[in-house]
Amino acid sequence: MMILCRQIVAALLLMMCALSQAQEGSLETLATQLIDASYREKAVLAEQIAALDDERSLPLLSALLNSALYYKKDDQRILIVAEDDSITDALSNEAVENLGRRDKKKIGVNNSLRRTLRNLISQAQINSRNPDIRLQAATNLLKSSADVEPEIIHQALAKEQNDAVREVLSLVQGLILLASDQAAERRQGLAALDGSLYPQVRASLNQFIQGFSEEEKISRRDELKMAEKSLADIETLVSMNGYIENLYFGLALGAVLLLAAIGLAITFGVMGVINMAHGEMIMLGAYTTYVVQQLLPQHIGLSLVVSVPAAFLVSGVVGVAIERGVIRHLYGRPLETLLATFGISLVLQQAVRSIFSPLNREVATPEWMAGTFMVNPALELTWNRLYIIIFSLLVLALLALVLKRTLFGLQMRAVTMNRPMASSMGIRTGWVDALTFGLGSGIAGIAGVALSQLTNVGPNLGQAYIIDSFMVVVFGGVGNLWGTLVAAMSLGVANKIFEPLAGAVLAKILVLVFIILFIQKRPRGLFALKGRAVDNA
Repeated sequence: MMILCRQIVAALLLMMCALSQAQEGSLETLATQLIDASYREKAVLAEQIAALDDERSLPLLSALLNSALYYKKDDQRILIVAEDDSITDALSNEAVENLGRRDKKKIGVNNSLRRTLRNLISQAQINSRNPDIRLQAATNLLKSSADVEPEIIHQALAKEQNDAVREVLSLVQGLILLASDQAAERRQGLAALDGSLYPQVRASLNQFIQGFSEEEKISRRDELKMAEKSLADIETLVSMNGYIENLYFGLALGAVLLLAAIGLAITFGVMGVINMAHGEMIMLGAYTTYVVQQLLPQHIGLSLVVSVPAAFLVSGVVGVAIERGVIRHLYGRPLETLLATFGISLVLQQAVRSIFSPLNREVATPEWMAGTFMVNPALELTWNRLYIIIFSLLVLALLALVLKRTLFGLQMRAVTMNRPMASSMGIRTGWVDALTFGLGSGIAGIAGVALSQLTNVGPNLGQAYIIDSFMVVVFGGVGNLWGTLVAAMSLGVANKIFEPLAGAVLAKILVLVFIILFIQKRPRGLFALKGRAVDNA
């Protein structure tokens, strides 16, 4: 009896070992069969691989989808080739080296197989423990809901705890029910899709409405009304998101105008100088960013941070040189300062063309500023504009702190209010003018750093913003920082609101006409500031 028991136990152990070996070899067998299989056979094999309880299945299917699955010609070893050309064994995950191009061959896929693979991968990812992976998988299923088994979605919904994933899975289920033969299920699907902003939902509702024949429009009138109401609600929400997007772009434009106009507001308010070379200070800041990035090519993020003080110093030093060399001899003659600074702007543009060539230069964007963030499926906003808005407000706050809390700020405000009295009190008004001009030019250089993240850097970069900067200064009130902020944001938003309605050129004309009419009513702008420039007007 004891011998018999031992034999039975031994037989069971042998069977378990054999079963284990068969399970371990099943993925290898199926993967090897992919080499000679037709596309239809590959689809069947992919389904069998996805059904295996093996953590290696998903990477293998993903590699096949991305055309990165190869096999070694001599021993038919299955390989995965990464984007950096590194090669690993698909089954053992071991690195494979010293393999030439002729030693391996790609396992081909077609569009039909890709659709099958996306569906299988999404279904496998739905069961992942990572909620982000499940959400991405559910979103991918929206694109191919017709190929999804309803039972799979039903099971995933039953055990899903994450609200965001449940919402998307409910939409997938709604799209599946929308194609049902049962009227009750179609109505249930329409109810689930109501208010969704995903483009796949909008497209499916449009297709559903257009698929009605004349007879069905009468017999299925309730469904048609539900679909049309859902689509109308979605279009309303999409329009509202479009307005929010225009507002965001307007604030970003306003942030750029704020940086460009702050320096102009200071120099114009204190010195009464119409500086037509202010745009070139912006250009110098942008080219400084380009040069710093060339010096630190492996550290794009660091180079952008270094560019801020560097651009401030470069543009500030050039501004002081312009004030000491030219402008201080022309105080009290605004027309001559306008012509002189216009000539300086032409000289600076030609100097840049001679040094860097007339071609535009591209400044790379750091990873933390690149890309977009999704507010909802119909609204994605760019990171770089958000950072520029925050950056411009920080610069404004820092400048206000300098003007209110430092000795230089006190002297500058004194010169603005009453130059003769300030001079009699021992303030060196000439150097205050020079440093003020340098400060305004330096801030314009910082504006160039911000602009380099939105557009290419070229010799004519500043010319596109000089007129807008003057409009901001005049509209907000000469020399008033708070007025400059309100004016810049108002004009930026107004431009972006009018552009979809009237076009970019006509939008600028409308804004200009509005400012002209406004100045007729309030010549000193929104927030009037008493000072030399105002008193002499």
